[in-house]
Amino acid sequence: MPDSQPQPHLPSNSSNPSGGLLLCGARLTDGRTVDVRLGGGRIEAVGTAGSLAQGPARAGAQRVDLTGYLLLPAPAEPHAHGDTALSAERPGPASCDPEDVQRRATEATLLQLGHGATAVRAHVRVGDVQGLGALNAVLQARRTLRGLAELTAVAMPRLLTGVAGADGLAMLRDAAKMGAAAVGGCPDLDPDPTGYVEAVLEVAAEHGLPVDLHTDAADPARLSRLAAMAGGLRPGVTIGPCAGLTRLPAEAASRAADQLAAAGVTVVCLPQGGCGGTDRRGTAPVRLLRAAGVRTAAGSGALRDVSNPVGRGDPLEAAYLLASAHGLRPEDAYDAVSATARATLGLPRVRVEAGFPAELLAVRGDHLPGALSLAYSRIVIHRARVVARTSAVREYCNSAAVSEPGLPRQGRGEVS
Repeated sequence: MPDSQPQPHLPSNSSNPSGGLLLCGARLTDGRTVDVRLGGGRIEAVGTAGSLAQGPARAGAQRVDLTGYLLLPAPAEPHAHGDTALSAERPGPASCDPEDVQRRATEATLLQLGHGATAVRAHVRVGDVQGLGALNAVLQARRTLRGLAELTAVAMPRLLTGVAGADGLAMLRDAAKMGAAAVGGCPDLDPDPTGYVEAVLEVAAEHGLPVDLHTDAADPARLSRLAAMAGGLRPGVTIGPCAGLTRLPAEAASRAADQLAAAGVTVVCLPQGGCGGTDRRGTAPVRLLRAAGVRTAAGSGALRDVSNPVGRGDPLEAAYLLASAHGLRPEDAYDAVSATARATLGLPRVRVEAGFPAELLAVRGDHLPGALSLAYSRIVIHRARVVARTSAVREYCNSAAVSEPGLPRQGRGEVS
């Protein structure tokens, strides 16, 4: 099995070839086997297998043999916690020392990049003890990772209302000026949740930023007010993980879903577990939300912090759980971590067609259900470059059975 630790250095073959990149023999979800030529950060051409490889090679073009791999649009991570990630092994609360935060945020993003997520939205606390230090550290990690992955930050103050919230509101405005890509927080933790949402929406409107709020969504009246306030706001409002919707009576949950759909609010569920500041029990009712027309994405939540010490940050695992435990078709489950997750982050759509961004994930497998079931070997492409590789080999040995004729030494194919 692969080592899940992010590597400090990328493989030498990840450099950007001047002549672009040619992916040979990749299988698509529609069953076709194709060659794909990449360049300038985009997909330049898609042709039948062998058609692009047989033509005159562009000078300096790098070829990658994807025989046995399924080629997919790359996932995106819409709900990470860059300031607390990878902190579970140390006693006490996560360190807010900027140098430590930057190191952990960088390592966490590389880990998620290795899983396939070429874009990550990290929720970062501002105010209180950490001030703007943690946000500045994550923004520094963003600069360090430029060209490898897109890391953006959501500023999250604890309080925004009353006298106690005045500092948080000022800090939120400063965070927007510093470079936070979205504003948000946890209205459930404020004495005045509605006032908290109003304050966040006001700052978002001032700076033209999207809103991303943590809420358990267990109070139908409060959720109704949020939907009413969020309706029509551009560039949009996202809430999550909304596990409380599952505990509401069916009629109330259905009505809330209709209100969110009418307001254009996106819901990000966390099938791998919750995160600090919200109730960890359960997952949002994704089938109900989708049936109501709510744009529903899936994220990872806590990544080995005190909220989830075993969090993996793997979008394919999130898709697997949506399909396995929540009854979504594999195609819809993967859409929740790829196309819908990218839309949540305001990123352009990706298809394996000429003209689309070259944000791709190649997974060892013949079809999508198999890839979600056993997706160990992966090749990640960001801006038309190979930026991460994970290879896993499974061997069967130490048994008399291996000497029997016709039994392979490995599982199906050479790599799982």
